[in-house]
Amino acid sequence: MTVSSIITTTLSSFRNVLIFSVVIRVALILYSEWHDARSLVKYTDIDYRVFTDAAQFLLHPGPGDENTARGPLGHVFNFGDPYSRETYRYTPLLALIVSPNDWLHASFGKYLFAACDIINGILLYNLLISSVLSKAHNVAKYATLYSALHLLNPMVFSISTRGSSESVLSLFVLLTLYGALKNRWDLAAIMLGVSVHWKIYPAIYGFACISALASGGSGLGQFVNWRIVRFGSLSVSTFVLLSGFCYLIWGYPFLYESYLYHLHRLDHRHNFSPSFYLTYLTYPNIHEGAFQVDPLSPWTRVLQSPLTSFVPQMTLAIGTGLVFGRSETHLPFAWFVQTVLFVVFNKVCTSQYFLWYLLLLPLVLPHITMSRTKAVVCVAVWVSVQALWLSEACKLEFLGSNVFHGLWVRGLLYVVGNCWVVVQLMESYDLEVQKT
Repeated sequence: MTVSSIITTTLSSFRNVLIFSVVIRVALILYSEWHDARSLVKYTDIDYRVFTDAAQFLLHPGPGDENTARGPLGHVFNFGDPYSRETYRYTPLLALIVSPNDWLHASFGKYLFAACDIINGILLYNLLISSVLSKAHNVAKYATLYSALHLLNPMVFSISTRGSSESVLSLFVLLTLYGALKNRWDLAAIMLGVSVHWKIYPAIYGFACISALASGGSGLGQFVNWRIVRFGSLSVSTFVLLSGFCYLIWGYPFLYESYLYHLHRLDHRHNFSPSFYLTYLTYPNIHEGAFQVDPLSPWTRVLQSPLTSFVPQMTLAIGTGLVFGRSETHLPFAWFVQTVLFVVFNKVCTSQYFLWYLLLLPLVLPHITMSRTKAVVCVAVWVSVQALWLSEACKLEFLGSNVFHGLWVRGLLYVVGNCWVVVQLMESYDLEVQKT
């Protein structure tokens, strides 16, 4: 059997895609166990070790007061403190759901994350069938092809089988979108609150939802109606209830590590964002107190503040959400553009963040009208700017070469290249499409 015939058979039905996706993920998880037991370079992501350690701290409090939940009700539940594990900066609920890593099987979390991947593919297929694709098309065929972009994406299944939890958040985001596209706004509001509790960035989707729920008038008055008030109240209430519950048990460490830390985070390690270079040049060091330094001007302090990077990022993310989210039909595209801009202009950007917008791509592509040549150029630009950056980053990471300035220049090209691709997608998107 040739490779082409295998691909044709796999893509012939959604059931085949689903079965093949499950087989790939199970095989990779089994391989990861074999590989990690025999190699110094692990297949499993370091974050998975962090999750597992945090779950162990959570399940086994003590000894004494060294590892105990520090919230007002921490003593009632007799939980340990997952934040005893350094670099654990997630909701304690994540440590809780992977706690079977400690008492059932070390790879439980990987299977859970892979299962979320599969459910996400099913949700995408359902949304493509019911809300995105036109009834005039061969709906099942195209829905299978577009959902396969997620289920058979090597980046998607490799990240989840290595132990990254992104698929859990992706599930919450898709459930939010599912509720909005099905006109079940209470479900959408609740799931948005859950998503924001899990990770802050989905809050930007709330602005697109508000735009979709607006009354259609002009001025700020259109954003004041009962549907928006109800949606906002449910979203905020869900977030407050979940976060309040976690605070009552785990206290200030939960607030700081899950939310506050990310507001003033300084990451001087190289990443796609060109902001890393300024952070690297101005990063506080332990020797600052050993000599007199000139006081920084207010303008310099503003430029160096981690909060400054939020201004262009949030302006673009919120603005595009309000502009493109004017109809619930266009929410997938609005969320896609918002997420791309949020990731590109984030002060820290890694390949893992690309999953945030690649998740929505299958729902967007059916309404992109673009020549094959232009599509190839867009893909080439998106891949090239990453390859260009990675080629320079390898010199720093593996050879120790001083290429920080060159890496910064490539970071700028990464931003420009991605923005160009987004503009092409905006120009090629069919704004006239209506829900069928």
